Amino acid sequence: MNDTSAVKDALRRQQIETPSWAYGNSGTRFKVFAQRGVPRTPQEKIDDAAQVHRFTGVAPSVAVHIPWDKVDDYAALAAHAKEKGVRIGAVNTNVFQDDDYMLGSVTNPDPAVRRKALDHLLEAVDIMDMTGSRDLKLWFSDGTNYPGQDDIRTRQDRMAEALAAVYERLGDDQRFLLEYKLFEPAFYMTDVPDWGASYAHCVKLGPKAQVVVDTGHHAPGTNIEFIVAFLLREGRLGGFDFNSRFYADDDLMVGSADPFQLFRIMYEVVRGGGYDAATGVAFMLDQCHNIEPKIQGQIRSVMNVQEATAKALLVDAEALSAAQSSGEVLEANAVFMDAFNTDVRPLLAELREEMGLHPDPVAAYKASGYYERIAEERKGGQAAGWGA
Repeated sequence: MNDTSAVKDALRRQQIETPSWAYGNSGTRFKVFAQRGVPRTPQEKIDDAAQVHRFTGVAPSVAVHIPWDKVDDYAALAAHAKEKGVRIGAVNTNVFQDDDYMLGSVTNPDPAVRRKALDHLLEAVDIMDMTGSRDLKLWFSDGTNYPGQDDIRTRQDRMAEALAAVYERLGDDQRFLLEYKLFEPAFYMTDVPDWGASYAHCVKLGPKAQVVVDTGHHAPGTNIEFIVAFLLREGRLGGFDFNSRFYADDDLMVGSADPFQLFRIMYEVVRGGGYDAATGVAFMLDQCHNIEPKIQGQIRSVMNVQEATAKALLVDAEALSAAQSSGEVLEANAVFMDAFNTDVRPLLAELREEMGLHPDPVAAYKASGYYERIAEERKGGQAAGWGA
C-alpha cells in the first residue's frame, strides 16, 4: 500500500487496548516499585487509560483483571469508562495467585481446587455480561516442576474439561482467547506451553475459542510472525498481548527490544487480513512498566505499535510479490527493508493533526499537567499494584 492517504485511513481506524494493571505499581519478582500518583481504584485506572486515548486517539478500551479490578457494580464501572470516553475491553482472569493454586488451577489434582478455579472463570463471563465485553482472556500458570509430578495426559483432560465448560457459558457475541506460555512459574512443563497446544484446544471447541499471542512468551529465536501468519490463515488468531523481551517474559514496552520483529509481525497481520476490523483480532498491550512513568510509557508503546503498523502498510505488495514470484531474493528483501527503514513519524504527526490531536502525544501529555494533578490528588489510600 503505497498511497499515503490510504495508509492514513487504515491507521485512523486502528485500536489498541491498554491494560488496567499497567497503571499501578509494578516491578520484578524481587521488588515492586512505588510511584507517585498511581491509581488506588479501578476507576482511577480507567481515568489514566482515558488519558492515553485522549492523546493518541487510538486507545479506546481498557482491559480489566479480576480480582485486581473487582468492584461491587460492574455496570457502573462500564458507565464510568463511557463517561471518560473509553470502554471496558477484555476481562482477564486470575487463577495463579491463591495458595490453593500451588499445584495448578483447572488442572490441579484436587477436584475442589479445580471447581474453585472454574467458578472464577465463569464469574468472569458474568462480568463480561455486565460490562458489555467481548473477550475473555485466559492464561494458566498451571504446570509441573518435576518429571513424574503429575500425569501430563490427565492434566490435558482436565484443561479440556474446564475450557469446554467456559465455552458453553459464552454468549453468542462473546469469545475466549487462550494464551500460552513456554515456562514460568512452572519450569518442567506448562499445560498450555505453546501456540500449538492453544490452537488444538480451540479448534476442538469451536469458533468462539481463539488463540492469543503474547510476544514475550516464546523460546529465544522463535519466529513469531510465522505463528501469526499460520493462525490468521486458519482463522484462529484472536489477538495479541504486545510487549518486548530480551531474555524471557520481560514485559517491556513493545518495540523497545526489537522493533524489526514488531514490524515483521504487523506485516503478517496486514498481509493476512488481520488488520481488518471484521476479523476481530484484538491488539492489546500487556506490559508492566517498572521504572518509567506509567501513562507516558503506555503512550510511547501505542506510538511504537502505530509506527510498526504504518511501515507494514507501506510495504509495496505488488513489487514484493513480483520479486518473490521470480525468485529475486535480494530484491524481495530490499522491498521489505525499504518499508521498515521509512521514517513514518512525519506521516503519523500529520495524521494526528488531521484527527485534531497534538502531533507529539508524549509532549502533549507532559504539558497537560495531568501527572502533577494526580500526584497531588492521590496522596493517601492504598495504591494499586500487583495483586490489588
